[in-house]
Amino acid sequence: MNQKYFDCHFHIIDKNFPVVSNQGFMPDEFTSEDYLERLKAVDLCGGAVVSGSFQAFDQSYLFHALKVLGPSFVGVTQVPQTVSDQELQELNSAGVRAVRFNVKRGGSEEIHHLESMARRVHELVGWHTELYVDSTELAALFETLVSLPVVSIDHLGLSKAGFPTLLKLAEKGVRVKATGFGRVDFDVRPALTDLYAANPRALMFGTDLPSTRAPRPYQDDDYTLVLETLGEEKAANVFYKNAIEFYRPKRVS
Repeated sequence: MNQKYFDCHFHIIDKNFPVVSNQGFMPDEFTSEDYLERLKAVDLCGGAVVSGSFQAFDQSYLFHALKVLGPSFVGVTQVPQTVSDQELQELNSAGVRAVRFNVKRGGSEEIHHLESMARRVHELVGWHTELYVDSTELAALFETLVSLPVVSIDHLGLSKAGFPTLLKLAEKGVRVKATGFGRVDFDVRPALTDLYAANPRALMFGTDLPSTRAPRPYQDDDYTLVLETLGEEKAANVFYKNAIEFYRPKRVS
């Protein structure tokens, strides 16, 4: 491995903080220390801790994880639409940079609050919005998503059936996480090539560690696949340049 990367999508599961069962699933522990140990051999330049369905609206684990991981890491959280401006400012000060809507698993705010919340957090603290959603559901959300300030879609949209819509969204400026290769039902290589051609700024690589509920968890070969598919110059955008630009603060709180 000779390219550094910003891990745009991983989870920290620390049982010292609230963890709830989701759809009958309870994840194993995967602490910040476990994460750093897993990636100690790579040139990691930062990353984004993403709140999972099993964390719902708890923020305590995220405050702790960001302190342990350090200033090159940011947070992606789930908040209810009733969240106060003060709470958003506090989260922003702690390093949170995005709100997540988990359409597939739940644990987040309902999707009908997407547009109002996305605009509110972007205006107040400069955050973007992330969606865990099957691409087959993107057509119904298309007009809303392209109208929002800044948006990303997790795990390459998961499904081949909805990939043409994902590709159109990328052309319109929506970002796509090159994560969860073991979750998708298609060949990742042509998908990466097509998405990069649609928008060189769209793709952002992440490990998806610890790959909870994934049919096949993250492997270091996933990194190699991106490098071999795109080549070093293009892969550098996907590995860190796009994500660093995406997650940097958009305004000072």
